[in-house]
Amino acid sequence: MGQPVREYLLTLCVTVAVTYLLTGPVRKFAIAAGAMPEIRARDVHREPTPRLGGIAMFGGLCAGLLVADHLENLNGVFELSNEPRALLSGAALIWLVGVLDDKFEIDALIKLGAQMIAAGVMVMQGLTILWLPIPGFGTVSLTQWQGNLLTVALVVITINAVNFVDGLDGLAAGMVCIASAAFFLYSYRLWFGYGIEAAAPATLFAAILMGMCLGFLPHNMHPARIFMGDSGSMLIGLVLSAGAISITGQVDPDAMALWFDGERNATHAMLPVFIPLLLPLTIIAIPMADLILAIVRRTWNGQSPFAADRGHLHHRLLEIGHSHSRAVLIMYFWSGLIAFGAVAYSVHSASMWIVFVLVGLSAVGLVLLLLPRFTPRAPRWAERLVPPRYRHAQRAAEAAAEAALAGATAEEPAPRPAMVGVSGANGATALSAHPDHHPAGSPR
Repeated sequence: MGQPVREYLLTLCVTVAVTYLLTGPVRKFAIAAGAMPEIRARDVHREPTPRLGGIAMFGGLCAGLLVADHLENLNGVFELSNEPRALLSGAALIWLVGVLDDKFEIDALIKLGAQMIAAGVMVMQGLTILWLPIPGFGTVSLTQWQGNLLTVALVVITINAVNFVDGLDGLAAGMVCIASAAFFLYSYRLWFGYGIEAAAPATLFAAILMGMCLGFLPHNMHPARIFMGDSGSMLIGLVLSAGAISITGQVDPDAMALWFDGERNATHAMLPVFIPLLLPLTIIAIPMADLILAIVRRTWNGQSPFAADRGHLHHRLLEIGHSHSRAVLIMYFWSGLIAFGAVAYSVHSASMWIVFVLVGLSAVGLVLLLLPRFTPRAPRWAERLVPPRYRHAQRAAEAAAEAALAGATAEEPAPRPAMVGVSGANGATALSAHPDHHPAGSPR
């Protein structure tokens, strides 16, 4: 087992290095090509920033697959399965569409169609859901059309869910990296713990996806020098969905020797079978929640579900008082808690300590989330002993400044206040329409 671990680490390191080294030249190319649009009314970043970071990430993907194909243990993934080639075909198509969108702002419906075509390309080459393990019913076989439609839907939803959270420096890349790390641990355990060869492609995809995100993050962390754009966000969303599709429905309960010692133990042992159905949802739980809330919010307000606005989860964190870095870290925390919590529960489901730890960490996360709402104020006699933000005089000065700003706004439009450290949309929303088709005024 040690040797495959070293090969995975080598693949990961090569992907990280190639992505990191390519990002600098790609940034210069994006500036020269003019792929750094002017600040729009809906944006929250202060300076034009180049996009096209997805070019470097696609280079890392190709390098990772090429290295894995020449390694002794990982080469079997390419010999026994067509899924790596299916992934590369779909990724190349969605990446090309993303590059064009970063430069020319493609219409939303065209991007949606391209996402469906990319998913169809993968389906045609065998990367599809064949059956689903459903609690209470066992393994349910799907017809060809059912499997194909479910696969396309999962790819499109995951791509847009990832793209919806791509609104702050390092947010999307970091959250996907955390999710792929959790998915790697789970799929690796299935492959080498239970000897299930069908989990091998998903394990490789997760390792490469981690490398793509880790190599890009140093350039994308606040303050970002380059955005991944749709060419990057749609790409990593597709790779993430490909891993989930590859492993879902491929687990054989008989191969895991699960039925033993009564129904209760069998139920706990069957969790690794059901987790493929749940883990793809947990690793994109935060982006999925943001996607659903955005659609409901826009429809309720009489807008198109594809219209951009400033109501995303990361925007709300900034509005309640979190700094850019703290908002990103909070999103990291919740993403990791949900993804790794699901993996931990699948391993030790019989232990109540897992539940207690998850509940405790959730409480900590809620406290951190609402911390700006409960900023303490020191008594007047202790104001000299605390930082200025906790002093009554400082609070009064802030209120006066807000009143003055409100007065200026009433007389004439004041310049839009810039949120410190916010880099805004790291690429247009995957399903957002062309900026000229909507009234200005709302970031993604």
